[in-house]
Formats: sequence, structure tokens, C-alpha cells
Amino acid sequence: MTPFTYTGLPARVLFGRGATTRADEMLAEIGVRRPLVLTTPRQSDLGEAVLGGLMDAAGLFTEAAMHTPVAVTERALAAYGEAGADGVVSVGGGSTIGLGKAIALRNGAPQLAIPTTYAGSEMTPIIGQTEDGRKTTRRTPDVLPEAVIYDVDHTMGLPVAMSVTSGINAVAHAAEALYAEGANPVLSLMAEEGVRALHGALGKVIDRPDDADARERALYGAWLCAICLGSGGVALHHKLAHVVGGSFDLPHAETHTVLLPYALRYNAPAVPDAMAVLDRAVGGDAPTAIRALAERAGAPAALRALGMPEEGIDLAVRQTLETPYPNPRPLEAGPLAAILRAAWAGDPLTERAP
Repeated sequence: MTPFTYTGLPARVLFGRGATTRADEMLAEIGVRRPLVLTTPRQSDLGEAVLGGLMDAAGLFTEAAMHTPVAVTERALAAYGEAGADGVVSVGGGSTIGLGKAIALRNGAPQLAIPTTYAGSEMTPIIGQTEDGRKTTRRTPDVLPEAVIYDVDHTMGLPVAMSVTSGINAVAHAAEALYAEGANPVLSLMAEEGVRALHGALGKVIDRPDDADARERALYGAWLCAICLGSGGVALHHKLAHVVGGSFDLPHAETHTVLLPYALRYNAPAVPDAMAVLDRAVGGDAPTAIRALAERAGAPAALRALGMPEEGIDLAVRQTLETPYPNPRPLEAGPLAAILRAAWAGDPLTERAP
């Protein structure tokens, strides 16, 4: 067996329907008495509901935004200080949880995350931040939430298209964990189980959005995929998603959904064993199956549909090559431009990598 290193990240997880009612208990365990509740503007009502269920809280901040703009973080820090908060409760998807991480990075605030999507940021020591139109990422245990509540009730109303794009975002975490620098047998087991559970559950959610069992299975799979991202590594797909999403302010989950099949096709020749695992998990050719799942949900199939300009392709290639992530297949400008051009146009997947 090939030697490997596995690092289990510390986080207390509570999983189950109605688990949010135990938020005070979880906060007490991480030493928080007066949290600031965070949401996006769209989820302010949910934030109010969570706030109302706490014994004490410093207030509600509802300005979380995609790609964690530094300007929003600075306003949140001011609100945190003025309210006398001693921790945060991040209620939402990657935007809100990213804001909680950004606050913790700057002042050490303990975090309780209550995710409402399948994106998985709550289980990772990774933070991405945007300033002056450029997104940068950093990996540090200082941003890992100390506690997470997975309450299936918060995902029941997630629209079908958003459920699928958020879920494919999670699948990307597990897929790259199979062949990124930190790959190891433990993560490979989690990755296969996570992708199998999530992919299968999302197909049921498309047909029956109110199927609680399918929603629970999807959240379970997303959690496993998130662990893969937190304890493993990333490669080309995540680099492209960060560059394209941050540079052109594209929606995060939708960007991952468009790019993943193309990035997998690019790397496939270099990682046949990893692709075999993914194929087994989805019951067929993984890039094709993932693309088909997105199409069934009516998700966008092209970067141009998300607002990326065609002239941005060359910029994205340059930025990717300037600071590349480790990748099993060498990164070359021509093939990179080819897959980005195909993703921009939404071209059919080729059988072979460019």
C-alpha cells in the first residue's frame, strides 16, 4: 500500500431533523454565550427564527454575500464589536459560513454553523475572500467551525435547481479528494460513499422535492463530501471555479456545476483508478452522469449563461497558471483554454480529454 497521511479535523457535529433546537447546548460546549447570528439578506427570516430560539444573542447581521467580500467582513466585524458578541452562528450556505470564517480569522470568534445547502464549507479549514475583483484562498485551522448542526428541516424548502447545483458542488469536493495531493484510502472510502449517497438522493429530490428521506440522505452525502474537502486537497476543478467565480462574480454552486464535468474529463487520463471509483458511485461515466443530473434539474449548462464574458477565458487561463493548485495532469495553456471555452459555450462533453 502507498504510504499516506490522514488528518482528522476536530468539529462537533449534530445531525438530525429538528436539531437546531439544541443550538444553545452546542454553543455552551464551545464557550459561546452571546453569539451574533449571520445570514444573507434572502435568509434573514430564517436568521430571525434561529435568533428567537436562543437564550441570548448579540443580534442579527444579514449582509453575507457570495465570495466573501472583504468590505462585508469589515462591516460584520464592526457589528460584532458593537454588539458585544463572543461568537457567531452562521445560518445559510457557503456565503454565510464564509463570512463566519472571515470573522474568526480576524478575531478568533468560535463558530456554530447551521448549513442550509449541501456546499460543505462548514467542514473545511478553507476560506476564500474577494477584494478588488480577485478571489484568494487560504487554508488554516483558525477558520474551521468548532460545531455544526445538520438539520434536515432547513433543506426541505431548497429549490430543486439549487439543491442539485449545491449538491454537485459537494460532489466536486469528493471527486478531487480521490486524486489531489492529500488523497488516502480513508478519504477514498468517504468520497465514494458520499458521492453515491448524494448523487442518488438528488435524483429523487428532482422527482419529489418534499421527500424527507431523500433530503436526509443528500445531507448525509454532502457531509461526507465536505469532510473529504476539509481533510484532503483540491486540484484543477477548484482552482478554475475560484478563478472564474471570483473574477467575474459568478454564482458559486452553479459555477462548480458547469465546470466539474469538463475538469474531470481533463484529468481522467491521469487518474483512471479515481475515475473508476466515481463511475461506480454514480452508476456510469461520471462526467456524463453529473452533467445529465444538472440538465434534469434545469441548471445552467454554460459559463456564458452565468454572466462570464467570452474574453474572460484568456484571463482565467493566465490566472490559473500564475498560481496553480497541484494537479495530477500537468496544466497547459492550450488544453486549459479548450475546456474553458467548451464550458463557456456549454458544448457537449467529448469522450476524451483535450
